[in-house]
Amino acid sequence: MKKSYLLDTSIILDDVENILHLYQDGHNHLFINDVVIDELDKKKELQNETGYFAREFFRSINSDNSIKPHHRVRNMEGDFFKEINFSKNSQTIPITLIYRQKYKTPQNEYSFNDTRIAEIASDYGFILLSNDISLKIRSLARGISTQSLFRDRVENPSDINFWNYFDIHKDDDFTSLKENEAFGKLKNWSLIEINEQDNTESSLYLTGKKHFGIKLDGEFEEFMLDDILEESNPYIKPINLEQKMLYAMLIHPKNQVSIATGSTGSGKTLIALQAGIHLVKKGVVDGIIYMRNTVTATDKESELGFRKGDESQKLSYFMYPLYSAINFTIDRLQEQSIAKRIEYRGDVNTIEKKDATEYFLQKHNIEVIDIAHARGITIGRKFVIFDEVQNASNATIKLIGTRIGEGSRILFLGDWAQIDHPYLSKFRNGAVSLLQKALKDDIIAGIQLTQTIRSDVAAYFGESF
Repeated sequence: MKKSYLLDTSIILDDVENILHLYQDGHNHLFINDVVIDELDKKKELQNETGYFAREFFRSINSDNSIKPHHRVRNMEGDFFKEINFSKNSQTIPITLIYRQKYKTPQNEYSFNDTRIAEIASDYGFILLSNDISLKIRSLARGISTQSLFRDRVENPSDINFWNYFDIHKDDDFTSLKENEAFGKLKNWSLIEINEQDNTESSLYLTGKKHFGIKLDGEFEEFMLDDILEESNPYIKPINLEQKMLYAMLIHPKNQVSIATGSTGSGKTLIALQAGIHLVKKGVVDGIIYMRNTVTATDKESELGFRKGDESQKLSYFMYPLYSAINFTIDRLQEQSIAKRIEYRGDVNTIEKKDATEYFLQKHNIEVIDIAHARGITIGRKFVIFDEVQNASNATIKLIGTRIGEGSRILFLGDWAQIDHPYLSKFRNGAVSLLQKALKDDIIAGIQLTQTIRSDVAAYFGESF
C-alpha cells in the first residue's frame, strides 16, 4: 500500500539521498510544502554540510518542463499543488509541492514554521517525516502521524568491540591460529590478545605472558609494541595498551583507513598527531591534513561565517583539539633540552603559543582544512585526520572519503556519545557507521579507546555527574 509522506526540512538536510530511499521505486508519494522550500533557500548560502545539502537539493531539481499540475490529492481551498522532478543517481522522482496562501497558524505561534508544516500534514492526513525531535513530539501530541528516518541506526554502540582473545601453548607457534575456526572468521585488522599457556603433568595454566597484534592477510601479525615505540621514537609515547595499539596500527605500512573513538581524555588526537608526524618523517606521506565538522553545541547550524576574523581565525575556534595536542607536544619538547626551548619559542603559559605552534605546523607540514573546502579536490600523499566524525553524516563521510587519492591515508576520530549535530544522535552518526563498517570490512581498521587520562578533578566530574 502506497504511503504519502510530507518531508520536513530536517530530512533533506540530513542527506538529500533520503529522497531516493523514501520513494522506493514509486511505492510511496512524497510531498513538501512551501515552508520547506523557504527554509532550504535560507540555508543554501552556508559553507558547511547544511548548506551543501540545501544546494544539492536545488541542483537536483530539473527546471525544464518539471512543473505540472498535480491531480492525485484533492486540494483544499486556497492550496496550490505542483509536481517537481528530483533527479539524482540516474533516477527521477516526482515530488509534490504544496503552496498554501494563508495558514491557520498565527504569526506569533511558537516554532511558527514547524507548526505550519504540521498543519499541512494534519489537513491532508500525510505521514510527517522529521528528524527534528521537538517537531515530532509536538506533532504526535496533536494526533498527527509522525515518524523519523532511522537509516544506518546502531542500537548499542558501546557493545562494538574489536578485541579477540585466544589461548596458545608456549610450545606452539602462532601459525596454529590458522586452524582455529574463530580466528578464521575474523576480518583484517581485528585486534588480538594471546594468552600464553603452559602445563604440568596434570593441569593446564596461564603463564601470565601476553602477545598482542592483529589479523592481516589470514595470519596473526604480532605487534612488538615496545620495539615499535623505541624504533619510531615519537615525541609523545603512548602510555597504555589501547594507545599503543592505535599508534602501531596507524603507522603500519598497509593501513589506509582507520576509525578510532573515545571520550575526551582518551588521547586519540594526540596519538594521531604522533603517528602522522612519524609518517611524514619517514616519507610515507608529504604532510598532515586536519579537518573536522564545524558544528558546536550552541550553534545549531554551525554557521562559521558569523565568527570573527579571517578564514584562518574562524577555523582556529574549531581546531582547538589539534592545537591542544600540538601545544602539549611542544611543552614536552621544551622540557627535554635547551635546544628544543630555542627551536620552539613560545610562552608555555599561553593557550595559543602562536609562534611555537605556527613553527610546529610548518615544520611538520600540517594543514588545517574546513570540510566545506574539500569538495572537488583530490588529496594525495597526506595523512588525513577527520576529527569529530560523530557530527558528520554518512554523506559527508562519503564525500571526504572519495577525496582520498593515491598514497594518502585517512583516520576518523570521534566520540559517538557526544553529539552536537541537530539531526544526528548517538545511535546514528558517522562514528558509529564507521565502527559498524570496521567490524565487517577488511579495508578499515577500528578501535574504541575506553581508558582516559584525566586530572583528578576531571575524573571526579566524569564519574560523579
